Amino acid sequence: MTGRLGRLHQIWRAIPPAPRRAALRALTLAAAPRADATPPTSSAGAVIAGEMARISGLGEAARLLHAGLASLGADRGAVELGVLRPPIPTTLPEDAALILHVNAPSIPLMLARAEKNFLRGRRVIGFWNWELESLPKNWRRAEQFVHDIWTPSAFTKAAIETIYPGRVRLVPYPLASLDLAPAMPDRASIGLPDHAVIVTVIANLGASFARKNPLGAIAAHRAAFGNRADRILVLKLAGGDAFPGDMGRVRAAIGDAGNIRLIDETWPGEKLRTLLAGTDILLSPHRAEGFGLVPAEAMLRGIAVVATGWSGNLQFMDETSAGLVPYRLIPVADDRGDYDVKGAVWAEPDIDEAASLLLRLADDPARRIELALRGQAYARAALGLDPLESALTANGIG
Repeated sequence: MTGRLGRLHQIWRAIPPAPRRAALRALTLAAAPRADATPPTSSAGAVIAGEMARISGLGEAARLLHAGLASLGADRGAVELGVLRPPIPTTLPEDAALILHVNAPSIPLMLARAEKNFLRGRRVIGFWNWELESLPKNWRRAEQFVHDIWTPSAFTKAAIETIYPGRVRLVPYPLASLDLAPAMPDRASIGLPDHAVIVTVIANLGASFARKNPLGAIAAHRAAFGNRADRILVLKLAGGDAFPGDMGRVRAAIGDAGNIRLIDETWPGEKLRTLLAGTDILLSPHRAEGFGLVPAEAMLRGIAVVATGWSGNLQFMDETSAGLVPYRLIPVADDRGDYDVKGAVWAEPDIDEAASLLLRLADDPARRIELALRGQAYARAALGLDPLESALTANGIG
């Protein structure tokens, strides 16, 4: 049997990527269970399904949504989804709604191993994230699997409504209502000096190197501070092992700069929080965001944020509460093809202006603290529980 599977795998890998992906989509689309044509009018709480254990933005977002349900007394459990994850349960609480924290194109793949009645008799909600103003064509078949669509930012809501007009509800992640794990600054424990101004970038290279734009962060910091030893840029980048070429480009851009620290290790949450607690400015020179969990958490922790003034991060920041970097819209150029959408654009942040913002905030501690406090207040007001509670009520989930 092992030999047969090995031969089948070799045959499968010999098929060119494009037809292989098309075949996989067709197979999983045929296998995945469908939702009922009409959902029940009421549900007793909700189960959330997604990559709950994954160390990624989507995994953390699913866990935050789950915590929000628990805060409202609506939590009926969680289901781990993923191709290589444990088996999908054959049964769920009969009267509970199901929130699929899985983007539309991935639903068939994630549900292909589920029983045919997995979605039967329950309201199914798709919680979707996207980073551009337009959607790929493969988002168009998801109405077979969900009755309702939720999304965390007005930016993403507008994009999804180009395909599903009038069906999308804005439900920002309720970070402000949840108790953030405590974090104390301890720069010495992570090798950072107490006297320096620390600018931090936290990103996962698996979430698109071009979109996260770490090279822009390096360029902005070097333009602002040169090689000043008391102005340090920390690049905390996950996923380097999977993308060695991208990591090589980062190292080349850093060159001999002694005030840029590259961390490509996987850190536990406690250590990441220690890094945030010791950060003076959180920098996000992204080209696009569906939401932006890292800058949102930084603002709630009272850290000044400098970020590109475009896309989903404007759900919880504006020009009064963050250093918004001006930009121009350019055609999407993504070597990996994750954002291969005809005619799509994203932001090209103005690196000189980003450098100017960093310089002003670094040299003026009072100004930096004032911005951080305004950002904290703004994010607290924008990221409460009310939208999630209203969404549950509107969908008959008690």
